[in-house]
Amino acid sequence: MKLIKLALVTAVGFTFLNAGLLEEATKLDVKKVCDVKANGADKVLAVAKKFNPEAIKLGVEFKRLGIKNREYVKAVEEAIKGKKKEVVIKYKVNDKEETKKFPLDYAAWRTCSFAVRALQLHQESQKTWRLAVPGDGFKY
Repeated sequence: MKLIKLALVTAVGFTFLNAGLLEEATKLDVKKVCDVKANGADKVLAVAKKFNPEAIKLGVEFKRLGIKNREYVKAVEEAIKGKKKEVVIKYKVNDKEETKKFPLDYAAWRTCSFAVRALQLHQESQKTWRLAVPGDGFKY
């Protein structure tokens, strides 16, 4: 019985944590939070690392040019540690390894905005999906 109570309390706690991150993400202004010139690449990466795991859990992680956002996060982190100005991302497409290069500022902005917007769009979709159903909002 104690195990069931513990599991229930843990599940409720994670639900509130999940809802807290989603609410926090919806209140953020992506342009301000992910501005590398104003905040620096380290802080922008910290925002991405905070929100991207939640996007992964929800199954809404962004993927662009065949590269998942988690790969952007990893590559930006390595570039910052190595004090490089260019981010090199290695990824697999159809069992072939590909490489893309981006400027550090651009890659940091991209990973941050992808992490935050994934959660924002997920939250918006929970509220507005009925508008897309015929007869429930839009006229066709």
